[in-house]
Amino acid sequence: MIFYIYLLAGLIILIAGGEFLVRGAVSLAGHFRISTMVVGVTVVSFGTSAPELVVSLDAALSGHPDISLGNVIGSNISNITLVLALAVIIAPYFVATRAVLKDWLIMIGATILFMLFLITGERLVRIEGIIMVFLLVLFVWNSVQVSRKESISGNVQFPEPRYGMVTAGIIIIISSGALVAGAELLVRGASGIAESYGVSERVISVSIIALGTSLPELATSAVAAIRKQNEISLGNIIGSNIFNLLAILGITSSIATINVADRAILTSDIWWMLGVSLLLMLLILPLRGSRLTRGKGAILILVYLTYIYLVFTLK
Repeated sequence: MIFYIYLLAGLIILIAGGEFLVRGAVSLAGHFRISTMVVGVTVVSFGTSAPELVVSLDAALSGHPDISLGNVIGSNISNITLVLALAVIIAPYFVATRAVLKDWLIMIGATILFMLFLITGERLVRIEGIIMVFLLVLFVWNSVQVSRKESISGNVQFPEPRYGMVTAGIIIIISSGALVAGAELLVRGASGIAESYGVSERVISVSIIALGTSLPELATSAVAAIRKQNEISLGNIIGSNIFNLLAILGITSSIATINVADRAILTSDIWWMLGVSLLLMLLILPLRGSRLTRGKGAILILVYLTYIYLVFTLK
């Protein structure tokens, strides 16, 4: 019973911490005059990915590598097949920018790089993590440079700061601490439940933990969809997947080697992650005039349910 309490408390703290972290980060972005598109793929994405970061880092350092890997892989799958699907069902919209293509290509590149690292050595080591973090820095730098050019042209929208700069900084610090505490409870509860039921940590991590840590992305994308801020909604999902791979696994493996304990991660999960990433591009083609409809959202949810069914039945 105590493990369920740990799991629930951890999820609640992570969701609350992630929400306030995003609020503080977006306010800072408004003060520094960063565009909404860049906010979606950098600031908001990093904020909503913070739960995955602290969970993966805590899991790797405490000797639960499958939780560390499964959390990120499962989150990337659920971001596309569940988070985006629900946002589209709430408010279908047209994909009206080719900027999506660039970010999608970066996401695919990061996915393939991660798969190559994992398949060749069946682990992520420090040098691979450093390479991933370096690529993340290049991605963020490029996004900021593009935003500055748009700012000069005057054709750009900036988020309105909700808090003052000092207040936003304090909120970020406090929410970051809450995320660390929530991650510790979540990992402790998940590993305890897996042990008590004889279920692998990989199954728990790609399903329950991944879904729980994806809730901030779900909340952010749903609100953005309702407000017709399509660039933030889609940009947040693609950006979160990039951050999950390059930042979360990059930072985590730079600190501690992540070994693969369950080979199903190599033979099944990473291929599902690549598959749904490719499916996303098929659904948004052509890049101008393509409509993300409720029917496409239903297809994505069906893919997600199929994956979860297979995870539990073929464990």
